[in-house]
Amino acid sequence: MPIEIVTVCTGNIVRSPLSELYLRLLLADLPVEVASAGTQPRPGEAMTEQACEIAAELGIPAAEIEAHQAKRLTEPVLAGRDLVLAMTRAHRKAVVELDPSLLRKAFTILEFARLSRHVTDAELHEAGADAGDDPRARFQAALARVISVRGTVDAPADPAEDDVLDPAGRSWNTYETSMSQLLPAVEEVARVIRSALVSRRAIAELMPPAPGDSLSPQLHALRDDERF
Repeated sequence: MPIEIVTVCTGNIVRSPLSELYLRLLLADLPVEVASAGTQPRPGEAMTEQACEIAAELGIPAAEIEAHQAKRLTEPVLAGRDLVLAMTRAHRKAVVELDPSLLRKAFTILEFARLSRHVTDAELHEAGADAGDDPRARFQAALARVISVRGTVDAPADPAEDDVLDPAGRSWNTYETSMSQLLPAVEEVARVIRSALVSRRAIAELMPPAPGDSLSPQLHALRDDERF
């Protein structure tokens, strides 16, 4: 069975759909299903014009961008999910209130990335391999490894540092700030899943960022855009 993930924000028109579509793109060759929802959406609303342009820059097919329609976060949307990635602590709280069983599977996406960066590809692969061949079991083992570092990693001095800025209705500069938080975190989630599911050799063949460069080529492209 595939790994099932849902991303959550407020309106489901910028942060969560961009996370959904980008993560789906990065993991298109793996058994992973990604959806998104909002805590206060206008059902059926499209992504913002700016979010659509960013999605296109990331290489997401136009058909997928155009197909997005905002939907509300509900218990059925959360049912059976292996991982919930909220954009803020308030969104995570809403998730857990709807489905308390997701307490250990729900994170803000920045919190997840902050923790997982302390777990190597080799450790994630080993955890996954020990769990057998089922993708969901392999991912759950890797997730447990990520959770295990929670007590050893300092929390941010300001808890708001675990929240992704909401750029909806704001300037391109605000979109840039939000994407500088969001896109590397999505890439980190993809690293964790890929490391859990594929061989070490396959991981080694992936093109990492240049030494000292934590930004993806896609984010560099966005920053080169004169509107930012």
